[in-house]
Amino acid sequence: MMELGRLGVWYPADRLDGPGLATLARRVEELGYGTLWYPEARGYESFTLAAHFLASTTRLKVGSSIANIYARDAFTARRGMATLNAFHGGRFILGLGVSHIPMVEGLRGHRYDRPVPAMRAYLDGIQADTGEDWPILLAALGPKMLELAARRTHGAVPYNVTPEHTAIAAGILGPGKVLAVEQKVCLETDPERARALGRAELAHYLALPNYVNNWLRTGFTEADLKDGGSDRFIDGMVVSGDAAAIKAKLAAHFAAGATHVCIQPVHAKGDIAARDAMLAALADS
Repeated sequence: MMELGRLGVWYPADRLDGPGLATLARRVEELGYGTLWYPEARGYESFTLAAHFLASTTRLKVGSSIANIYARDAFTARRGMATLNAFHGGRFILGLGVSHIPMVEGLRGHRYDRPVPAMRAYLDGIQADTGEDWPILLAALGPKMLELAARRTHGAVPYNVTPEHTAIAAGILGPGKVLAVEQKVCLETDPERARALGRAELAHYLALPNYVNNWLRTGFTEADLKDGGSDRFIDGMVVSGDAAAIKAKLAAHFAAGATHVCIQPVHAKGDIAARDAMLAALADS
């Protein structure tokens, strides 16, 4: 199985400048996390950013979570993946995803196709005629994309999920597959402050159908997803409290079948000290 370490860190890279990103990567490595994950949104290009993280560290694995399949053709993705691994000791993992309609049609001007056929065709392009066991994971939430991840890749990198979803995903992926789940955390013992930070972090995701549909599949109701999210929803998506309470929730993902958990520290805008305090407090989870 692909070796990612027990814990990783997921962070929204567009919020930092180049030196800040390098500092983050070195801090994650120093604390002993196995892998640093990052998205591809409106700012940095995915493979260039991976190169920056890899050049800033010596041991840390770096994974895209995710590289948008509409941002580059499959051949370019394959060559980029191969180049990064050749230059940096095999430390790059290509997490692929279909992204979301606003990011594909509104931002990039492409047509957003049916997710599973689009991803299958993209994997065909990467894997064709190579015989290579490429280090690829899929951003899979629903059962059909999870089944594709199980058949064609090393596993899945689900985002915005709960331990209940982790159990479902583990059952579909089966043994021997990577299940690297993201979990938002907030080291804050005041529930109202933690929820306010959580609502700010989750606001833009509540407008994206891919996430909404998955939340409805896994036990949340339409009422939970209205008006910024119910307390039940926010508490389920952003684990808060002291370090012990957060560690217990991370353990629930492992008990449900996760092979790797990447924590996303949720904090006030620009509060790097709070981010680093969370990373230090949870590094031994």
